[in-house]
Amino acid sequence: MSETPTPIKAHPEPELYEIRVRGHLDARWANQFEGLTITLEEDGDTLLTGPVIDQAALHGLLKKVRDLGLPLVSVSPHKHGPSTTFGTGQADA
Repeated sequence: MSETPTPIKAHPEPELYEIRVRGHLDARWANQFEGLTITLEEDGDTLLTGPVIDQAALHGLLKKVRDLGLPLVSVSPHKHGPSTTFGTGQADA
């Protein structure tokens, strides 16, 4: 009854993550989050989106958010594929 272990890739593909913080970050924060896209949301939050190579790198980003005193709202893996505009059922162009 032994299960075949899932092989671990030597160099995993980066996974896209969305890190949401409360408040709008201005341009001076861009160098703190190099490699991530900074999007100012209408609700007043900032969305940091980009590739994260592994869990250690994700924890490093979260440590940086904490050390800078930014209120963390959420962290979630970004789903691949076309996004859908809510309520339309249509893929975004």
